[in-house]
Amino acid sequence: MLIDTHVHLNDDQYKEDLDEVIRRALDAGVGKMVVVGFDRPTIERALELADRYPFIYLVIGWHPVDAVDCTDEDLHWIEQLASEHPKVVGIGETGLDYHWDKSPREVQKELFRKQIAMARRLQLPVIIHNRDATGDVVEILREEGAAETGGIMHCYSGSVETARECIDMNFMISLGGPVTFKNARMPKEVAKEIGLEHLLVETDAPYLAPHPNRGKRNEPSYVPLVAEEIARLKEIPVEEVARKTTENAERIFRLKE
Repeated sequence: MLIDTHVHLNDDQYKEDLDEVIRRALDAGVGKMVVVGFDRPTIERALELADRYPFIYLVIGWHPVDAVDCTDEDLHWIEQLASEHPKVVGIGETGLDYHWDKSPREVQKELFRKQIAMARRLQLPVIIHNRDATGDVVEILREEGAAETGGIMHCYSGSVETARECIDMNFMISLGGPVTFKNARMPKEVAKEIGLEHLLVETDAPYLAPHPNRGKRNEPSYVPLVAEEIARLKEIPVEEVARKTTENAERIFRLKE
C-alpha cells in the first residue's frame, strides 16, 4: 500500500469525475489519501470528502499566497475544527511563497508563525509550503519551536543540506512528481542521499504530474510513479519504498492510533 500524503481532491478539476479518480487510486494500491484544505472553500470541501470516504484524512490551514485574506476569525475556525474533527491530522499547508506577490512577506511570516503556534497547541504536525523562501522558512521553523510537533516539507525541492536541517527539526521530506523529471537534479539527489526513514511520497494533485504524464492533470493513482523513481535512484525494491513511506506517513499523521 501507498499513502498519498498531499492531494487536492477538493479542487474543481475533479468535479466531474471524482469517484473515478478515487477508484483508480485504490486500484493502483493507494490505500489512504490526505486531502489539504487551505482556505474556507477548500477546507469545507475537504471535510465533506473525509466524512464520505473512510480512507481520506485532512490537513487544514491557510496558504501563504492568500495570507492577506486570512482573519483571526478564520484561524479560530481552523483551530476549532482541528481540535474537534477526528480526521484532521495536520495543520497546513502553511509557510512562505515569494514567487507570487499577492501577500506581503511580513504578512505571510506572521500567519506562518501563528499556524506553527496553533500546531503546537494542538500537537499536530505542520505541513510546509516553501517557494523561493528557504532561508526564512527554516529560520521561522527554528525560532517558533516547530521541532516540538515536527511536520512535513511538502513537495520538497531544496538541497540535501537543507533537508538534513529540517530532519534535525523533526520534519519528514515529501517527494512528488518533480523527482521523476529528467532535469530535477536536487529532488533526485535528495531521493538518493536522504534515508528512507525520513521520506514520504505525494502527488500534490492536480498539480505536478510525474513523468510520463507531465503537463496533464495529476491524480493520486500516479503516486506509484514517484515511489518507483525513488526506488530506482536508491537501487532498492519499490515494495521497500512503499512499505517504509507508508509506515512513515502512518507515524507522523498517527493514522493507526
